[in-house]
Amino acid sequence: MQNNIISALFIGQSFVTLKEADSTNNYLKELLSKSKPVNEGTVIMAESQYAGRGQQQNRWHSAPGLNLTFSILLKPNFLSVQHQFDLTRIISLGVVYALQAVTGQSIKIKWPNDIYYGDKKLGGILIENIVQGSQLKNSVIGIGLNVNQTEFPPEVPNPISIKQILQRDCDLNILIAQICNHIEAWYLKLKAGKLNEIRKQYLANLYWFNQEKSFLAEGAIFKGTIIAVRDNGFLVLNTETEEKEFNLKQIKFLNKL
Repeated sequence: MQNNIISALFIGQSFVTLKEADSTNNYLKELLSKSKPVNEGTVIMAESQYAGRGQQQNRWHSAPGLNLTFSILLKPNFLSVQHQFDLTRIISLGVVYALQAVTGQSIKIKWPNDIYYGDKKLGGILIENIVQGSQLKNSVIGIGLNVNQTEFPPEVPNPISIKQILQRDCDLNILIAQICNHIEAWYLKLKAGKLNEIRKQYLANLYWFNQEKSFLAEGAIFKGTIIAVRDNGFLVLNTETEEKEFNLKQIKFLNKL
């Protein structure tokens, strides 16, 4: 492990850079399975990740050396399983606030935790929680962001990179340091129990919030307006006929250009 430029109190103080990995989440989980303890805030970054995963077993494509693919270990044992979506909220907010500071642009969270610029996907987050009793024990947080890549395979839906937004390269080391700093700040708010602020800011930065848009659920396309996200993470929409709740597998945003 090595020290790096990250100035956060604990996130990134233990930092590992890999030339190549199937998945930084897998690498970090393997570290956890060994008897030697792993410090909270440990960051694993891969220059090339060849089997990255997104939500619902989607593959994450990343060109070697151009993007950020990394994982963070957190130990939120103060958080109950029923409130685990608040961890999703603060990680999403940390990434979004860091990217807003870098780009000066409106970056949004597409529910539950994709990162969007306009109708295009900048990145995604995959959180894998290890539970002990009714509390979270360890959380392995994988983050993938399109940074300096400008060409994407045709099967990648709606991609965009920071370079395409800024029209210049972005320093990966500076960017990961800023993201870690912002995530740590939001994590400390979560630890302090500031749930109202966290949930309010998550909604304020939510893609398509309070806008009538098209969705797909149960094989049917319908118009709906996102009006809330429940404490447990369920998405709440006002439709033409009723208010409905959805989990991740039940609804699709019809936002492909």
